[in-house]
Amino acid sequence: QVQLVESGGGLVQPGGSLRLSCATSGIIFTISTMAWYRRAPGKERELVADITRDGSTNYVDSVKGRFTISRDNAKNTVDLQMNALKPDDTAVYFCHVSLITLRNYWGQGTQVTVSS
Repeated sequence: QVQLVESGGGLVQPGGSLRLSCATSGIIFTISTMAWYRRAPGKERELVADITRDGSTNYVDSVKGRFTISRDNAKNTVDLQMNALKPDDTAVYFCHVSLITLRNYWGQGTQVTVSS
């Protein structure tokens, strides 16, 4: 059974930092793309950042220069370093993986709240 477990969310003041981590288990095929999505209150889910197996990254414009996605191919983990956080970053953040078999999986989400 495939499982994705996010950790690292919480409450942080504007300008602060958080590091999200996603651990996977039960995956027997190669992961192609790993990504972080978020869903803010009253908004659609959006892609925050993704990273291919060879390390190519993509970010939504609103987080460029503040967030960094990284992955460990040996451990099948993906992290999201979030700096200079803003209230608009408040959302539930989800880990997502796509396999070379084209199947994909979601984590359960972790809450990030940016507030003073």
